[in-house]
Amino acid sequence: MSYVAITGMGIISAIGNSPEENFTALQQGKTAVDTIDNIETRHKDAIKVGEIKYTNAELAQLLALPDDTNYSRTAMLGAYAARQAVANAGITDCNAYATGLVSATSVGGMDMTERYFYDYLEQEAHRKYIFAHDAGDSSRKIAGYLGLKGTVTTISTACSSAANAIMLGARLIKSKQLDRVIVGGTDALSKFTINGFKTLMILSDTYNTPFDADRKGLNLGEAAAYLVLESDEIVQKENKKVLAYVSGYGNANDAFHQTASSENGDGAFLAMEKALKVAGLQPSEIDYINAHGTATQNNDLSEGRAIERIFGTMVPDFSSTKPFTGHTLAAAAAIEAVYSILALQHGIVFPNLNFKTPMPEVALIPQTELKHKPIQHVLSNSFGFGGNCSTVLFSKSK
Repeated sequence: MSYVAITGMGIISAIGNSPEENFTALQQGKTAVDTIDNIETRHKDAIKVGEIKYTNAELAQLLALPDDTNYSRTAMLGAYAARQAVANAGITDCNAYATGLVSATSVGGMDMTERYFYDYLEQEAHRKYIFAHDAGDSSRKIAGYLGLKGTVTTISTACSSAANAIMLGARLIKSKQLDRVIVGGTDALSKFTINGFKTLMILSDTYNTPFDADRKGLNLGEAAAYLVLESDEIVQKENKKVLAYVSGYGNANDAFHQTASSENGDGAFLAMEKALKVAGLQPSEIDYINAHGTATQNNDLSEGRAIERIFGTMVPDFSSTKPFTGHTLAAAAAIEAVYSILALQHGIVFPNLNFKTPMPEVALIPQTELKHKPIQHVLSNSFGFGGNCSTVLFSKSK
């Protein structure tokens, strides 16, 4: 089968500012879900989030941005992680080959536009943020920061966004439309998302507990992560180190409800089935599932039933890593792609924190302790509102 090489990765999340820092926290079972500091919200003491503790001013300083910038927090987090991924891949010129950026986001620039919503008519200085509101602006900003002049596109399919970005990037390389694609996602916390999820009544007032019978809901988070995908020709020509491969992918829509997944996990089942087919793998060859695992009543049951439909009684080790970081929306699949690569590289299954009581509807118990084992293939699920279901398969480098 035709696999696509991953030659670089970068990440900033609540548990760390690099792949190494994230890996250390995952090994130590160190969650960063806590009270919120950077946003003034009436829900401040009622919810917990996975917040990156840098302020916007500190992020701008880390990126050496000018004082008059209109970068949103989403764009800054994305630029930080994408710069790291490009450096990790040993790239000094983003335009040396036909290179593109496929970036995912849900929040876009709304963390800034909502801040000044009431004074745009009076405060001309704040109007610059209106132009940074749309989802595509963060992608343009990231490309500009990297000096990338090639194809730039944005994907926003709710919480499956970054998985679809990875999938599109792999397909662009396999079809020889591009030689190299930087793929991933970025999302910042905002009042809009906090209030929106609060209205849906799916936020937990304590730590999230994926796949637990007594789960109360999710913790929101913020993060950015990017991978560098490169063609076999570049890898061979430059004798590049391959971190892992994108071996399979699939997306589907269960067309069930605006926000809820179908109770039998039809979309999730189809996405996993397609990913396995693209990779030419059997379910028995999957060593670890990085589950979507949001700790909401609907998602965990839907995903659990879909996993059972695919794997039967032979379900591999699985866990959700969202208790570490919170649910980072459009960035979730990207940060979990980094975690999947780390699992492959180090032969480690990360623990599903906070699990106590199995769900009565399915015979599934996640891995709750750090586990060392040989890992060749990791399946990573990401499911979003609107029935957007996506699965990406990562395989060990040769």
